[in-house]
Amino acid sequence: MKNLIAELLVKLAEKEEESKELVAQVEALEIVVTALLRQMAASEQQALIQSIEGALDEVRPGTHVTDQDTELLQQYLKKLLRHPRS
Repeated sequence: MKNLIAELLVKLAEKEEESKELVAQVEALEIVVTALLRQMAASEQQALIQSIEGALDEVRPGTHVTDQDTELLQQYLKKLLRHPRS
């Protein structure tokens, strides 16, 4: 029983470390995208945003992707593109 608990704790620690790495990657990408958008002229920004949003509208997620996940992605992209970090 002790071995099982120890193995579960090790797996939990590994998952937590993976989660931290993913958060760091997402935040780094958010900073890069925000910096790139700020360097663009307003008309270029709008053209890029419309292109990305148009591409997203054309994509049809597979049956393995839930509506909730699709909505979450759309909300995050909107936040990232329309209301970037300050």
